[in-house]
Amino acid sequence: MNAPSAEVAAAERWFVAHGLPYFVDDVRAHVHAGLRRSRLAAVLLTGLLVGAAVGAVVGVLAGDVSIALTVGSQVLIAVLVLYALTTLRAGAIARWALRRTFGSLGLLFPLVTRALPLLLLFVTFLFINTEVWQVSAELDGSVMWLTVLLFSTVAIGFLLVRLPEEMEVFDKDLDPERVVAGVRGTPLEDAATTYADRGDTEVDTRLGGLQKANLVLVLLIAQAVQVLLLSVSVFGFFVVFGVLAMDPTVIESWLGHPPQAVLGGSARLSRELVQVSVFLAAFSGLYFTVYAVTDELYRKQFFTTIVRELERAVSARAAYRMLKRAG
Repeated sequence: MNAPSAEVAAAERWFVAHGLPYFVDDVRAHVHAGLRRSRLAAVLLTGLLVGAAVGAVVGVLAGDVSIALTVGSQVLIAVLVLYALTTLRAGAIARWALRRTFGSLGLLFPLVTRALPLLLLFVTFLFINTEVWQVSAELDGSVMWLTVLLFSTVAIGFLLVRLPEEMEVFDKDLDPERVVAGVRGTPLEDAATTYADRGDTEVDTRLGGLQKANLVLVLLIAQAVQVLLLSVSVFGFFVVFGVLAMDPTVIESWLGHPPQAVLGGSARLSRELVQVSVFLAAFSGLYFTVYAVTDELYRKQFFTTIVRELERAVSARAAYRMLKRAG
C-alpha cells in the first residue's frame, strides 16, 4: 500500500470511528445501493411476512389478538432496525453515539456550574408556581411522557432546521488554512498541511445528501447528549430542592389533596414533586436547545463544541477529497 493509499485508509477508519461512515466513498456507494426502492420494498415485505407469522403464532398461543399485533409490530421494527444497522451501516453511528454519551459524562460538572445557574434564574419561578404544580400533577403516566416527547420533538425539529444553516455559513468561508486547523490531530493533518504548503487553493466542500444527513445526525446527537445531561441535572436539582423546601401542607393547599409519597416513603418525596421536576427538566431542555443556538451568551458557552465538531468534519472531508484526487 503506497503512502496516499495508507493515508486514505487511515482517514476512512477515522470517519467510521467518529460516526461519519457516509463520508467514506465506498461505504456511501454501498448504502446508496441499499436504499434502492426495490431493496427497501423487499425488506419491508420480509418484515411484514415474518412479523405476521410470529405474531400469529404468539396470538394463538396467548389467545389474545392485541398481543399478536404488538409482537408482530415489534418483529417488523426489529427487521428494519437490523437492516439499518447492517446494510445501511447505521451501526457505526450507533456505536459512536454510545461512546459519545458515556464519554460526555465529564461535561456534567461544567454544565452544572455554568448552564444550570443561568437556567435556574428563570425556571425556579415556575417551580414555585401553583398552576405549574396543578398542571403537572394531572399529567399521569403516558400523558407525562407524551409531553416530554413533544418538547423533545420541538427541540429536535429546531436543530434540524438550524444545523444545516450553520453548515452553509461555514462552507462559504472554508479555505486551505482553515482546513489545516480543522483537521489538526486527525490522520488527515499531514495531507492537509502538504496541500496548503503547495498553494493548492481548491477546497471541495460539497456534501451529498447522505453526507449531509450523516453530519447533521452526528451534530444532533452531540448537542442532544449535552441537553440530556443538563435536563437530568435540572431534574435532580428540583427533586432535592423540593424535598428540602416544599412543605407537604403547601403542596396540599395548591393541589387540593395530600401529595402521594413515592414508594411509601416520606411525603416530602412525592409523586407530584417528581412529575413537576420531570416537566420542568423537559422544558429546560427545550429552552436550552433554542438559546444555545440563538442567544450570544449561551452560544459562546455551550454551542462552540458543536461548531468545532462541524469544522472538523467538513475540513476532514475536504482533506479526504484532496487525498482521493491525488491517488
